[in-house]
Amino acid sequence: MTSLLVGQTTLPLPLIRRGKVRDVYAVGEEHVLLVASDRVSAFDIVMHELVPYKGAVLTQLTAWWLRQFAGEVANHMVTCDVDEIVVRAPGISLHRDELAGRAMLCVRTEVFPVECVVRGYLAGSAYKEYRETGTLAGERLPSGLQESSRFDAPIFSPATKAESGHDENITVAQMATVLGADVAVELEGRARLVYSRGRDLAATRGIIIADTKFEFGRDADGRILLIDEVMTPDSSRFWPADQWAEGSAPPSFDKQPLRDWLAAEKAAGRWDGDAPPPTLPDDVVAATSRRYLEAFERLTGAPLDLTRLP
Repeated sequence: MTSLLVGQTTLPLPLIRRGKVRDVYAVGEEHVLLVASDRVSAFDIVMHELVPYKGAVLTQLTAWWLRQFAGEVANHMVTCDVDEIVVRAPGISLHRDELAGRAMLCVRTEVFPVECVVRGYLAGSAYKEYRETGTLAGERLPSGLQESSRFDAPIFSPATKAESGHDENITVAQMATVLGADVAVELEGRARLVYSRGRDLAATRGIIIADTKFEFGRDADGRILLIDEVMTPDSSRFWPADQWAEGSAPPSFDKQPLRDWLAAEKAAGRWDGDAPPPTLPDDVVAATSRRYLEAFERLTGAPLDLTRLP
């Protein structure tokens, strides 16, 4: 069974922005509709091909996580039930199938312009900087760490939000300058709490959450809410616990098959790394889809309910 593939939506609602993956619409003054497409990007380039079930995995996994700790950290989710969404946003009923499984109605917030990254292991851009300078965002880390080393205590490592290209790691002090000291402390505390809850739950499912990033916003009543996607394969680095070893990069439950194939194309001189991207083979698309579905099932304990998707 193959889901309805959605690359871009055009709804009869005011479009706020269109990101690499999500289309965001205004629903009145107080709400927004987040629609996760099946678009996929790698090396900051959006591919032409769509990945089956990707948008549904991102939305439904986020909703699952938000329900796990709703009593501890307030969030922006109103509903991800498409029938409720259609009722609350009149005029989009003809788009029901297009939105099923991939849309979330949320409280509208003023988004804080900082990514709240929590790192439990040394990987990705953090490892690259450490290898070159021994630092993370310019701050010294302990010597002797290797790729995928586990930190004694998770590190809070904020980053600037980039509309395109890579986010840039910044110090906590820089974050406080941007947001104010009180807000910076509040966001760090909430990010650490959600990460610790997610890390502990994932560990029972044989998954390491090596790092993840969160976003927060303030609603019209002044409440700080956890927003956007939460601990998905797009916002996190998931590793199978039984394949982790210090000094090497474990496989990831994300778009690694896509990145690996593109890296091979670059190494062979068949792609220069810029747009337009090369045409993806069907098996690479299928393997990427399987990774997303596996991540969902491993974390939640149940497969994505495909019977509710068109």
